[in-house]
Amino acid sequence: MTLYFKYLLILFKSQMQYRTSFWLLSIGQFFIPFSVFAGLYFLFERFGQIKGWEFFEVALCFAVIHLAFSLSECFARGFDTFSSLIIKGDFDRVLVRPRSTFLQVLGSKFEFTRIGRLLQSGIVLIWALINLPIEWSLVKAVTLLFMITSGVLIFTGIYMLAATMCFWTVQGLEVANIFTDGGREMAQYPLNIYQKWVARIFTYVIPFGTVNYLPLMFILGKTQGDEILYMLTPLAGSLFIIPCFLVWQIGVRHYRSTGS
Repeated sequence: MTLYFKYLLILFKSQMQYRTSFWLLSIGQFFIPFSVFAGLYFLFERFGQIKGWEFFEVALCFAVIHLAFSLSECFARGFDTFSSLIIKGDFDRVLVRPRSTFLQVLGSKFEFTRIGRLLQSGIVLIWALINLPIEWSLVKAVTLLFMITSGVLIFTGIYMLAATMCFWTVQGLEVANIFTDGGREMAQYPLNIYQKWVARIFTYVIPFGTVNYLPLMFILGKTQGDEILYMLTPLAGSLFIIPCFLVWQIGVRHYRSTGS
């Protein structure tokens, strides 16, 4: 982790060499999800509710998934841009260094400008929590923290899977955006508003349902049955990173050097 934080510090200093650009990009990142949230607000302003879900309940769902996405996009950006290492042959240098390829790729790029998106999501989260009649307890507070953490791990896992495909395709495939950008857009609403087959895919295959929908019902007091199962679903969703890491290791073993 010492090496990881050194990567972090070096890349932060490099991005701060162009401070005006950094702050303008950060402001832009603030307003991108703001426009999406504005659409969400006007949707509820017109219809009042969606399948029993009120505005601030969905706003909490929105904030959690966007917080998780912003954090993963910031700290796991190295996997999202991994194809450039393959194309330029720079991954060969990664292999000869005495550290894990996972750590080196993870620390190869950070997007600190995502602080704007992170700030906007944080504001929506606080606003939603203030306006929801939640009976808070330590367990619910920890569950909320686990929801965000689980979301970060799931998005990071998807980035890793997309990066692994580059060992065979060289260029990154846009199909991965279906599960990153598309997954984010879908998971910003409770999954029970979609058809059952869609909700099942995004619960049991790509487990976004364990990030916001199931634990969100526990926090809002809408559970039916054993509340402990709803509370622990973020931990189950976090396990998604394990097969992603194993697939990454398989990809590394099948990598063939550029020979240059």
